[in-house]
Amino acid sequence: MALVLYLFLSAVGSTVVFANFNTDFDITFGADHTKILDNGRQLQLSLDKTSGSGFQSKSEILFGQINMKIKLVPGYSAGTVTTFYLSSQGSNHDELDFEFLGRLPGDPYAMQTNVFVQGQGNREVRFNLWFDPTENFHTYSLLWNSHQILFSVDGTPMRVFKNMENIGVPYPRDQAMRVIGSLWDGSDWATDGGRAKVDYSKAPFVALFSSYSAEACINGEPCNTNAAWSRERISVEQWKQLKIVRKKYMTYDYCLDKERFPHGLPAECTRHS
Repeated sequence: MALVLYLFLSAVGSTVVFANFNTDFDITFGADHTKILDNGRQLQLSLDKTSGSGFQSKSEILFGQINMKIKLVPGYSAGTVTTFYLSSQGSNHDELDFEFLGRLPGDPYAMQTNVFVQGQGNREVRFNLWFDPTENFHTYSLLWNSHQILFSVDGTPMRVFKNMENIGVPYPRDQAMRVIGSLWDGSDWATDGGRAKVDYSKAPFVALFSSYSAEACINGEPCNTNAAWSRERISVEQWKQLKIVRKKYMTYDYCLDKERFPHGLPAECTRHS
């Protein structure tokens, strides 16, 4: 029996989903490199010289709070890329990314975030994680509503992308997205600018995904905008936490890269955190 709970909250018009990897996700590539564990509560992805692997949700969401526990590739993981993200379909797709960039032994794990709107990305912000994400599961969360997109790790806010349509900045609001995860070879860019490659003598490389949950508008169902996650804006306390995280752990922000944008920074950078 599938361990899936759908709790319909009539007061807020959203759906709380605790998903099962047996029933609620499809393997998108590398089926022979995946394993479903713990009665569907966990999914293992692996990468070797023959293939990586990936999955996506059967359902689509349009605004919501999603959470996934992940244990990243341990040991020598240089060149590997583990992802957890939301994405719609097509060339003009919207996408909200967590990308975990493999490391050389002794180095910190890098986490890159990105936001695509109508097919346009180039909004990377990168951090070094302050813990070892290979030893235990940690929770990576996306809050997406009409006001903001908030990236969090274990409840700590890492990045906010505000809705700035009032100054002409496109914002993802019309395209439903699926939840996607993958593990693949990014040797040409992921670690030390592509200088550290995947070493397949150390394969297989393995990442674990667990305990996916979402409170969201799912599959086009009516969704009341009075839901707590739908109303939420970043608080004063969260701004304080963001400033600490940026100062201590951020290693790259496209809004600070004037060499990359010699003709002027993107419009949203004028109101940057």
